[in-house]
Amino acid sequence: MENKVLMPRLGVNDDYARITQWLVKNGEKVCIGQKIAIIETTKETTEIEADFEGYIALKIAEGNDAKVGEIIALITEKAMCDIEEKEISIENYKITAKAKTLIKKYNIDILVNNAGFGVFGEFAETNLEQELDMLDVNIKAFHILFKLFLKDFIKRDCGFILNSASMAGFFPGPLFSSYYASKAYIVRMTQAVAEELHARHSNVRVSMLCPGPVATEFSERARVRFSIPPVSSEKLAETAVRNMFGGSLIITPNALQKTGIILGKLVPDRALAFAARLVQSSRERF
Repeated sequence: MENKVLMPRLGVNDDYARITQWLVKNGEKVCIGQKIAIIETTKETTEIEADFEGYIALKIAEGNDAKVGEIIALITEKAMCDIEEKEISIENYKITAKAKTLIKKYNIDILVNNAGFGVFGEFAETNLEQELDMLDVNIKAFHILFKLFLKDFIKRDCGFILNSASMAGFFPGPLFSSYYASKAYIVRMTQAVAEELHARHSNVRVSMLCPGPVATEFSERARVRFSIPPVSSEKLAETAVRNMFGGSLIITPNALQKTGIILGKLVPDRALAFAARLVQSSRERF
């Protein structure tokens, strides 16, 4: 039962307080049979789990699906609350818990949300498992970290967030379609959140780094060589930090790439896709 947890629905504040109090007080002792289910109930865990849209998670031991009904009956009776089963990703839970711990342990003022890789090839032929792994890193992990740190920064009304996007986020990307699409997610998310912060007159600043090829291990992971000379990662980092503190939303390493993003908005998407396919197909694979 790796990806399933049992969760009580939270109602009004009184219901939340009653359920939480009961779980924290009795949760460690709640089990059916021989450690069938153990409810994680520390205050830290409860706070983390409350982030899942107002639910408190109850982890059910693997292999005990048949006991779910008994557990529902037990919690319903003791906590006087309605229970429902809801699917969530345990991996998401772990990432969220880890991020929450870091936020509380360290007084972090700057988040550099910089992780990602690409899968090269025609979409119909690329490996699905590799693409899903890529989306976990490029979108899911990005989204979780962005949201959790942003919430903390907003509470303190200070902080900088630098999201690692790409020029790819502004263009269609034949032969690199899933990677380009994942970077488009980061671009649009960052733009939207920047406007939300502006509307609330927040002192929190968000920026996105949008380079072209960079001298990192990216090309080795994607198993292709860039036709354009990559930018030095050290120089790019210096530019990124300087412009982040300067309040820039879109950060590019040079004027040429900035001009490319602007011109891309003037050219029809069909023409951009055609040009991108020509560039991508000329790349050397290894």
